[in-house]
Amino acid sequence: MSRVVFTGANLLDGTHPARPGTTVVVEGERIAGISPDGSVQKRPDDRVIALGGRTLMPGMATCHFHATFDGQGLDLFPFGLDQPPGVLMLRAARNARRALDCGFTMLVGAGGGDASDAQLVMAIGQGIVIGPRILPCSRNLGTTSGYIDLEPWWYRLGNTGSCRMADGPDGFRQAVRDEIKQGARILKLFVTGGHGNVRAGTNEFSREELAAVVETAHARGVLVRAHCAWKREMLECIELGVDVIDHGDEIDAEVIDAMAEAGTFFDPSILYLEKLLAFEPLQHAPGFAPAREATQRELENLQRWLPEAQSAGVRIVLGDDYGAVFLPHGTYAEEIEFYVKRMGLAPLDVLRWATRNGAALMGREHELGAVEAGRLADLLVVDGDPSVDVGVLGDEARLLAILKGGSFVKDALGA
Repeated sequence: MSRVVFTGANLLDGTHPARPGTTVVVEGERIAGISPDGSVQKRPDDRVIALGGRTLMPGMATCHFHATFDGQGLDLFPFGLDQPPGVLMLRAARNARRALDCGFTMLVGAGGGDASDAQLVMAIGQGIVIGPRILPCSRNLGTTSGYIDLEPWWYRLGNTGSCRMADGPDGFRQAVRDEIKQGARILKLFVTGGHGNVRAGTNEFSREELAAVVETAHARGVLVRAHCAWKREMLECIELGVDVIDHGDEIDAEVIDAMAEAGTFFDPSILYLEKLLAFEPLQHAPGFAPAREATQRELENLQRWLPEAQSAGVRIVLGDDYGAVFLPHGTYAEEIEFYVKRMGLAPLDVLRWATRNGAALMGREHELGAVEAGRLADLLVVDGDPSVDVGVLGDEARLLAILKGGSFVKDALGA
């Protein structure tokens, strides 16, 4: 079997600072070996690529991915009904390929209709389309008259697109089982409002309903993520075993301690808040002032506490509401730059969120998210050093190569 031998790499392995002058050998779909001094016995059929100091690093993960969203406005309804299912599926395939072309070899779904994530996984597995590795999500689960029950009662559509309502522990057990049957491997709950929503303190789920979801999903090896903004509900979700907290607008020291102790993943998605505040069409919209004030308060609180969460060992991951009107698909790396350049977090820390932590959320920390012998060769070659300037990750021309399982998805390296 022929091999690919990268020599002279500036290696960012997902854990340590950059190590220049490293040789990495890829054989088949896996990393066969790493040599810090370049002492690798070459074979006649090896493809030897001299990187000359360019960076070799793991593929990245974006962990709040709405594959079918595409420029929706701030009027949420009807997500998943704006196009026929076939068109939405083609849109999902395009967006997933877009993420791969941006260096994101792992995606974690955050809600969509018609089992689109699960079908996309099938299509990629069968070679029908090219895309990243995906942990497929369910529809958005909520309660009758709750935050995402947006269909006026007189519509009586039946199909609520990306949203699904249930009530009571038994109702949610049935909904969870059905979503799992359709291929979901992570369930999405809308436990509160949030992100500029002035309905602070609203309680969408009873404790018994939350417990039923977590118990039913975990019994089948499926994760649970919660769109959850308020402190009381975050603490309850963490206590009951919810795996991922999304947004977390009222995070504080108590919530951080609880997440760190439980091993809960945290997807803060703060870039959305900054974009919302800067979205010009809203600035003078009637009635927006209370939401603007809430958004500013949430942004400042998350900026205050996110460095503390990092220091406490909370497992933070990347991911935001791409597909919203001010967060187009393809701009995923802007989030990395936001955390480093505008929030002052260390580049290596944020890169670990994008690599090791993302792989851990996928349940594949043993084979993805790092450049180590024996792991799958999901790799990026970058013209520049992201640990010095993360901005290079947002320039596709500087992503010279993208590998998934040892195969080149992009190859601009020459012979």
